[in-house]
Amino acid sequence: MREHILSENTSTHETESTRSLLIGVGRAFGGALIFAMPMLMTMEMWSLGFSLDPWRIAALLIVTLPLLLGLSRFGGFRPTTRLRDDIADVFVAVVVAAFASGASLFLFGLLEFGMSPREIMGKIAVQLVPASIGAMLGRSQLGGRTEATEVQNQNPSYWSELFIMGVGALFLSLNVAPTEEMVLIAYKMSVWHQVTMVVLSLVLMHAFVYTLDFRGGTSLEGKSTLGTFVRFTFGGYAVVLLVSLGTLWLFGRTDGTSLAAIISSTVVLAFPGAIGAAAARLVL
Repeated sequence: MREHILSENTSTHETESTRSLLIGVGRAFGGALIFAMPMLMTMEMWSLGFSLDPWRIAALLIVTLPLLLGLSRFGGFRPTTRLRDDIADVFVAVVVAAFASGASLFLFGLLEFGMSPREIMGKIAVQLVPASIGAMLGRSQLGGRTEATEVQNQNPSYWSELFIMGVGALFLSLNVAPTEEMVLIAYKMSVWHQVTMVVLSLVLMHAFVYTLDFRGGTSLEGKSTLGTFVRFTFGGYAVVLLVSLGTLWLFGRTDGTSLAAIISSTVVLAFPGAIGAAAARLVL
């Protein structure tokens, strides 16, 4: 009798574990589609998969892996405390992202059986960054947040907050970095336009997190306004600028370009990047 009860309990536990796994994978798939859809339907991203140098694509993927590893701690499939669990979550996110990207591109008629393996892999690879971020955040952003997750994300360290802002900046930057409109805006802007955009980016970042009382925002009560601005807002914007410059370099936007044009393009790309950084700080 005791063995029968134990057998039933084991079977129930395995069923619940399987169901939980399937739900997690389903949320990851949904998150991958939501985060990557704008880029999956952008012509410049299709061409990058074929025209971008293979070593740049490899560099993009190499950067993505530690980024996903960090995200696993803040909003992955489950609360984690061990490195091997984070690595497992990264593997699942990449596989789900690759499948979601490949299936979508095939459905859109952008992947065909006659294409070379390099073109097929390239088109999927450039979509892996937004799709894998979405897959990793699928659980936390599409439901399933638990008390353990909330405790895990309480009082993140300074460097953790900068990391989170960097992820948000990268996600929104990827949406516009490959487009010709971004280059055109940078070309048409004067120095004063650029200075104004930098100031506005800083103001918006600070307002979103500290003054507009958005859900997930932080109160300045008992804190130095200037100190917080310099340490978090200005520090976060410095991360945004680095992410923007790195994105431009990876996509070949800095090749054969003057320093002034690179600075202008970086400032332009940092504008959506700053908003993405602030949004990530609010929701993660």
